[in-house]
Amino acid sequence: MTDDEVLNQTRHWLEKAVIGLNLCPFAKAVYVKNQVRLVVSQARHADDLLEELDRELDLLVNTPAGEIDTTLLIHPTLFDDFLDFNDFMEIAEGVLDEHGLEGVVQLASFHPRFQFDGTELDDIGNYTNRAPFATIHLLREESIERAVQSFPHAEAIYEENIRTLEKLGPAGWQALGLKS
Repeated sequence: MTDDEVLNQTRHWLEKAVIGLNLCPFAKAVYVKNQVRLVVSQARHADDLLEELDRELDLLVNTPAGEIDTTLLIHPTLFDDFLDFNDFMEIAEGVLDEHGLEGVVQLASFHPRFQFDGTELDDIGNYTNRAPFATIHLLREESIERAVQSFPHAEAIYEENIRTLEKLGPAGWQALGLKS
C-alpha cells in the first residue's frame, strides 16, 4: 500500500467518521484550516517508530498551533495486533516524560481493532477509536483546554458518541465506506 493510499483512507475516516459523525466536535475546525499533520510511518521496528514519535513531538511543540495544531502518526503495517499496539502506547507515553511534555502534549490511540477494556471486540462503542490503521494522535493540551472551554458539555461527548454509533450500527459504519 502506498503512502497516498494510507493518507486517502485516513482522510476518508476523518471526514466520514470523526468529523462526519461528529465523534470529535473539535476536529472540523483544525481540519478545514489544514492544521492537522498526517504522517505515514515507514518504521520497520517499534524503536524506529519511537524515533519518529520523538521527531514529531519536537516538531509539534516547536511549530505554532496555527500551522500544526495536532498530528496523526499513522503506521499501516507495524501493529496488526491491537494488544501489541496498546503495549507500545504505554512506551510512547514514557516518551512524553522523557521530553518533559507531560501536561503539554497528550497522546490518543486509534486502531482498526481498538477495544476498550471490558468490552467485546464487536461492541459498537469500540468504533469511537477505530481507524483504518494504527494511529498515534498527538494533541496539544492547550488546544484541548481551549476546545473544552468552548464546548459546554465536553464530558458528555463519549456518551453521545456511543448513542450515535448505536443508531448507526456496524452496517451504517460500513455504508460510510469504513471497515468494521
